Amino acid sequence: MTTSSPGPGARVKYVTVTDDELEVALVDGRRIATPLVWFPRLLNATQEQRDNFELSGGGIGIHWPDVDEDLSVDGLLRGAKSASR
Repeated sequence: MTTSSPGPGARVKYVTVTDDELEVALVDGRRIATPLVWFPRLLNATQEQRDNFELSGGGIGIHWPDVDEDLSVDGLLRGAKSASR
């Protein structure tokens, strides 16, 4: 079995966080939507805190400084849940 890397297009174009879902659109046209319960820090954050994010590594990661949450595109593509509780 071979594993493919996210590739050069696997960079964040935009992020939307609602009360129920995290949606990340990639520059290559893919969209990743995951339940917000996978990320307890974001689930318990205010909308203002959820909206305050920074792209890291040229768009390969997302950081929310107010709640100290970091997610990578690679992890999202693998379906990885947050390790934070």
